[in-house]
Order: sequence, then C-alpha cells, then structure tokens
Amino acid sequence: MKKLLHCWWVLKGRRCSFAAFFFAALLLLPGLISSKGFAAGIPDPIKLVPTRLSVEPKTFFIASVVDERPDKQAVAWLFSGAEEVALKATDLAGGGGKALQDFMLQSLPRHKNLRPVRVRILECRIEEQPGEKEELAEGHIKVKLAFEQERDGETIPLTTYEGGLRYIRSVEHFAPLGPALQQSLSAALEYFNGWMEREKLNNIKLAKRVEVSFVDYPLKEEGDTVFYSPDRPLVWEDFKGKIRGGRYAAAVFPGIAYGGGSRVEDGIVHLELTARAYVIKNSSWVKDHARDAYGLNHEQRHFDIVQLAVEFFKQQVLAKKLTVEDYDGEIRYLYLEAYQEMNRLQEAYDGETGHGTNKAAQQRWDAYIDKELRRLGVKE
Repeated sequence: MKKLLHCWWVLKGRRCSFAAFFFAALLLLPGLISSKGFAAGIPDPIKLVPTRLSVEPKTFFIASVVDERPDKQAVAWLFSGAEEVALKATDLAGGGGKALQDFMLQSLPRHKNLRPVRVRILECRIEEQPGEKEELAEGHIKVKLAFEQERDGETIPLTTYEGGLRYIRSVEHFAPLGPALQQSLSAALEYFNGWMEREKLNNIKLAKRVEVSFVDYPLKEEGDTVFYSPDRPLVWEDFKGKIRGGRYAAAVFPGIAYGGGSRVEDGIVHLELTARAYVIKNSSWVKDHARDAYGLNHEQRHFDIVQLAVEFFKQQVLAKKLTVEDYDGEIRYLYLEAYQEMNRLQEAYDGETGHGTNKAAQQRWDAYIDKELRRLGVKE
C-alpha cells in the first residue's frame, strides 16, 4: 500500500499540515481497494455533493456564482488505462456549471442581511496522466476562484484563491474523485471566510461608510506662498511679481488647494482633509503709484472671496453622503464646483467695482464679504 498511495494538499502554493495529508490519504484509500458502483476503466460523471461546512460566515453570504471556466466541456480528464482511450473527458453529475453553482450556494448559510458576494469560477479542473506503473494514474485537482462584493449594482474585486490537490490512484477506481474535489472547493470557501474575518475592519474595500472632518492647516508662510488667515492680511511686500503693462494698477493671484489622508477603522473610512486659500507672491504685482490702503483693501477682498469659496467647498463636502467606492472622485467634483463659484464671484466683484474704481460698489462688496466671513465663522 505504501507504494500505491501518495498524495498531498496544495493551498496558495504551500503544502499543508500532516493532518491534511492524512485526510487525503484516507479519502483516496477506499478507491484503491473497492470499485463498487463503477465499471472498470469507464468513469461515471463525478458526483459533487453540497455539504454544509463547519464555518459560519459572519460578514457575507454567497449571493451568486458565475462559471467562467475557459473550457466548459468537462471538469475532469481521467486516465482509464484502457489501450484504446488514454484520457476520458468526464463532467460532473448534472452538468459542471450547475453542480459547481449548487455546491457554492448550499455549502454555507445564506444570511441575506450580510454582505452579498459573487463567486467567479475561473478554473475547476482535474487532469491525470499515467503513473510510474501501468496500474496507476497521477492526478492534479486545480481550483481558482475570484471573490467579489456586490454593492449598489456594482461588483468590487476582493481576493482570488488558488489551490488544489495532487494524488495517485489505481486506474480502475474513480470513486474518491468526488470527495477530493469537494474538499478542494471547501478549502476555497474556508479560505475566503478567514480572509473576510481578517480584513473586515481595516480593508477599504469592505468599509461601510465614509466620515469626513476638516483639520486646520499650519498657517506659517512657506516661501512664496501666503495662506489665508483673518489675522494675517496681505501687505504690499507680498506683491513681488514683475509689474505688467496695461491699465490695471495691481493684480493678486490667489487659489484654492485641498489635501488630506484616510484611514480605515472598524469598517469606516475616516477622511481628514485640509482646505485653504493661498496667494503666490511672485505672481502678484503692484505699480508704485498704487501702493495705498484703498488699493490694498481691493486686493485683500479678492483673497477674502477665495476663502468664501473654501468655506463653500467644506460645506458641500460635509453635506455630501460620500460613497466608499468613489469618494475621491466625488470630492474632486465638489472642488471644481467651488473653483467655479470662486471665479464667478471674482468676476462679479471686479465687474461691479470696476476693478476698484467704483468706490460705492467697493463699499457694498466690503460689507457683503465681511458679513459672509462672519456668518461662516472666519471672522468674529
């Protein structure tokens, strides 16, 4: 018997423990000593019997199974030892696709209040070749499954499993193949259950929602940049750019920037963002005759308008129910909306004030901007 039996489990490219080896040995042993129910040399369709596994998933259920095997003609190519036919294509009883689907759907409880998961069967194949002795066949069970989460009409790839079993059997006995394939498929489901338990709290793909907070950005100057602060208004020394020709006496070049990071804890994506208005000194300029308090106030109001756009951006982000799947894209869209709002206000401001030449309009805009800054908590 020692010469007739040799098998081992392969899981994720590794050999498993002696216990698994011993199980496989027991699994194939009956086939070496009995052929009841099979005609010698002619394999019947392989019976794959769904069996409820011992694991109890707490985070998912199998919602659907898709058969994506490249060759659906059969599951097994078996060596019978007969001279006229070396390998015989053999399918699962009831059809390969249906049998695999039934096994996946029925082997685990289906608690539909949990995450729905789709299983894509990429490979499920038994291949044999003649053994070292003419009465033996050497076989390899290959299983490859992809697991995806179904959410809001989309599928999110989670992980892929590859495993299987190698064995040696008597060419006359096919009975152990069904249980061996069942064990290979069960190992895949048990692997995925373990993966979900390990990843459920800290994997962003499994996060349930997004929570956003805005944090203060350090207000110290960084070289050529002035960040907005009500306690640090612009001064003419900030206008270091090359003076340009034309009828305008000064120009300031502010902008909006945002950034931040994320972490996943307890199934929640925590976003900590910064958003700030800034002015680039070397892009801002002023002519010597315009260096007065009135002109500086006009340029400061351009900076204030950018801060209003920043506050608008914050409000929109905090009010939005961001999705785990595309929160980055959704925030970028809101940023573009804030940028457009900033440009609209800037054009209206310069248009109504005549770029600062209409003092009555300038006073109205000063009052409006101060009121909005106080309402938003930027100024006291």
